[in-house]
Amino acid sequence: MLGLAVWWLTHPPKWIDGASWAVLMALAWLLFAAGAWLVRKVPKRTAAALILLGGIGLPLAAGFAPPRSSDDLYRYIWDGRVQSAGIDPYRYAPAAPELTGLRDDFLWPQQSPWCVVPGGTDREEGLPLAPGCTLINRPSVHTVYPPAAQLYFTAVDLLSPDGAKERPVQLAAALFVAAVTVLLLLAMPRLGIDPRLAALWAWCPLVAIESGNNAHLDVVGAFLTAAALVVLARAKTVRTVAIGGLLLGLAIATKVTPALVAPSSLRRRPFVVASAIGAAIAVVYLPHVIAVGPAVLGYLPGYLNDEGYGSGTRFALLTLIFPPSVAAIAAVFILVVVAIAVWARTDPDRPWNSAVAMTGTALLLTTPGYSWYAILLVLLIAFSDRIEWLSVALAGYMAQYAGNLQLSFTDAQRLGYGIAAAVVTAATLYRMFVVRKIPSPTTALP
Repeated sequence: MLGLAVWWLTHPPKWIDGASWAVLMALAWLLFAAGAWLVRKVPKRTAAALILLGGIGLPLAAGFAPPRSSDDLYRYIWDGRVQSAGIDPYRYAPAAPELTGLRDDFLWPQQSPWCVVPGGTDREEGLPLAPGCTLINRPSVHTVYPPAAQLYFTAVDLLSPDGAKERPVQLAAALFVAAVTVLLLLAMPRLGIDPRLAALWAWCPLVAIESGNNAHLDVVGAFLTAAALVVLARAKTVRTVAIGGLLLGLAIATKVTPALVAPSSLRRRPFVVASAIGAAIAVVYLPHVIAVGPAVLGYLPGYLNDEGYGSGTRFALLTLIFPPSVAAIAAVFILVVVAIAVWARTDPDRPWNSAVAMTGTALLLTTPGYSWYAILLVLLIAFSDRIEWLSVALAGYMAQYAGNLQLSFTDAQRLGYGIAAAVVTAATLYRMFVVRKIPSPTTALP
């Protein structure tokens, strides 16, 4: 049933309108919740097989169709093609005349939502651009994706047959969903975690759709983060701690959001972990810094401004209390306080328990309008069994599909993330004042 719901969400019949789609998404999440709960009563070996089947099948069910809610994957394809041609991906915007030889009818059709008109210029440098329409979003600006992500894009490009269109990058993302599932099923028993919790990752509709269909890069960062956490939690030597730090550094150099896991990872041998993170980031950035200098940042600063973080308007919950000009400062201050508390209180053998709070809090503060930003959070929920944070993952859908719900974008943000904040707060208070007071069961002596 869940697989069918995921299929319909990404291959919708003609009769599905916006309201029907929202109902179908709600049904998918209800099926996911029911399945993740019921599988806990299934024997572990049987459950592992079912979880693995879902981790493989659901993203594949979501794929093999054009992306439904994001066109980011077209930039992935283009960046990989540019780097395969021996050109640094940070040097030119996609519409630069120097790159016209790389255009094809797939990424550069006659008609598309993104077009560069004659006389158009690079938004960052003011250089002239070659006119044309493209599937690549923001074709007049440089890429925002970090260097480790560029290695992934290039690998996918080199392995893609001619004319494959979206399929290779969707399949690659689906393989990473399966890889994370396998990693969780193998590692959780060794970490003292019930492996049936892997269903919270493998069966989550958000993971299946945003990876298998929209092919979001976040799933690669999630895999590297999962590997880093597993290594760091079991690390007994400086060498293994360093390996964990290197993996986390690569995750950060793939998608910046895994940096939210860093405070939880620094509790054991912080200097070694921090040095390894820095070394991994430096190694992948250095060739691009040599090639293009400061341009290695790409359009990231501009993107943050476009999304409303520069003006402060995107902080939907904080702007209920502070003016937009102060909201960004308040968000940074709160995150720093949470990061210090997380670092001080983290159990180095179970860093995910605090990392889920750090990551979820960041999402509540920044209130992103895109559901895929919660992929990392879903991974941490699976590790920690803090299911209340799934409400934060759901909140992203409220903003992303505000039009389907007949809401303004800001109202949808505030409603979705406001409900999520209430759910998380209630669950936290319940654990603090109820669960801790329940006495542990004892075994009567014979």
